[in-house]
Amino acid sequence: MDWLKETFEPELLSELKKNRVADVGTDTILLSEGEYIKEIPLLLEGSVRVRKMDETGREIILYHIQPGESCILSITGCLNEKQSRAEAIVEGPSSMIIVSAAQVREWMERYRTWRRFVQKLYYDRLDVLLSLVDAIAFRQVDERLLTKLREMQSLYGDSIPITHQKLAGEIGTAREVISRLLKQLEIQGVIRLDRGVIRILKPF
Repeated sequence: MDWLKETFEPELLSELKKNRVADVGTDTILLSEGEYIKEIPLLLEGSVRVRKMDETGREIILYHIQPGESCILSITGCLNEKQSRAEAIVEGPSSMIIVSAAQVREWMERYRTWRRFVQKLYYDRLDVLLSLVDAIAFRQVDERLLTKLREMQSLYGDSIPITHQKLAGEIGTAREVISRLLKQLEIQGVIRLDRGVIRILKPF
């Protein structure tokens, strides 16, 4: 992968090549809340979502891990030998380099490019989490829903493959609230709801 060569120094690349590459299927749980973290993923292909769940099973998506990234919460857990505060789930067929907790700690001391990689993850994830806090604390749910639909429309076009439950997790609210708001948009002729798909009919 070109991004590996662009990101890490030759000595660290040589070590990474010795690590196991895992191909992981959709909905695989990479990390459960409350677990001590023994290894982290360095994503080559696919996508992973990191979420928190409450006692009722309602979820909120903290961030997504894309190729060229890793899970900063897992790295932080490794460095501090703490239990996980969230859950990581594979969203589609994915490939990843598996890095042990011991390597995470050792490489922070040995490799400048690894420290820089981790620092960038901290910054990027903090930015995402601050945006999430801003959205939940200061913006109405209907506004957040429209913003998320516009974002997903730019990725998928007018047919957005997502369930009401997952959409609720993305914007931090209950599925019932999302279903009610989507139904209102359907009545207005803005969208059409099909099973697992939201079809955009008019600009909003």
